[in-house]
Amino acid sequence: MSRRLDGGSKLSGGAGFAGAGAGISAMALSLKHELIGLGGVVERNVYLTRRYIWWDLAFFLWTVANTLTIVFIAKGIKATGGQIDVNRATTTLLIGAVVWAYLGIIFEFITETVAWERWEGTIEYTFMAPLSRAMHLGGSGLFAVLYGLVRAVLLFVVVAVFFSLSLGQANFAAALIVLAVASVSFFGIGMMTAVLPLISPEKGAQLGFVAQGLLLVVSGVYYPVSVLPAWMEWISRISPATYALRGIRHSILDGNGVAWVDVWPLLVIGTACIPLGLWIFSLGETYAKRHGKLKRSG
Repeated sequence: MSRRLDGGSKLSGGAGFAGAGAGISAMALSLKHELIGLGGVVERNVYLTRRYIWWDLAFFLWTVANTLTIVFIAKGIKATGGQIDVNRATTTLLIGAVVWAYLGIIFEFITETVAWERWEGTIEYTFMAPLSRAMHLGGSGLFAVLYGLVRAVLLFVVVAVFFSLSLGQANFAAALIVLAVASVSFFGIGMMTAVLPLISPEKGAQLGFVAQGLLLVVSGVYYPVSVLPAWMEWISRISPATYALRGIRHSILDGNGVAWVDVWPLLVIGTACIPLGLWIFSLGETYAKRHGKLKRSG
């Protein structure tokens, strides 16, 4: 009898292992499907960008012209009698303009995720596809980060060459690491603004740029946050752009490495923004479906 019990326990144990193995296999298969879907969203954004590549080139030229306008301020101060280090001031303004342009690309791609679906007439198919919203938005965000990094590097190089900036001691590797870490936070905030075109097809996308502008004011893009009023300086502490700009400027201007004092706030903000952004987007998606705004274009 003891042998039968022993055999039964072995059989039940084997069945338990088999059930656990089946569960793991199902999870792995589900994860595989989600990653394939994420890759599909990235690939779709690549095709859309290729379709409108000449428009993207035109907007890049506009970005270069806008950046030159800002960076020339340093030379203007010198020309009017101001006593400044022109090379350092020019580089400081250039970093602010490049980070601002990079943030704009991320916000544009993620905020206009819904708008693009409406333009293509695929919004209902996309929102009914067997793909989690995290992977859908994640694919758009991943492409935005990669595309934005390429544009940011090109913009920095073009303007730096134009002004013949001296950047011999710059630590570009550290600057890129800080920007990559900051991208997680930017992506999370972008998901929050992506809900706006869902709940307001008429003006939602424009409100996304309002949010971007608010970050511009409080994050010290073109000036140190210490010049802000006390209440605005407090708000700057919860803006990821504040720490990204500070870390990148220290790396490029002073040749410093990645500073933990700049990285840990970005990690904390990113950890909070990603789930918060997904939650806010899910609320907006539910609202849009209930009120018939998913298909509307105006």
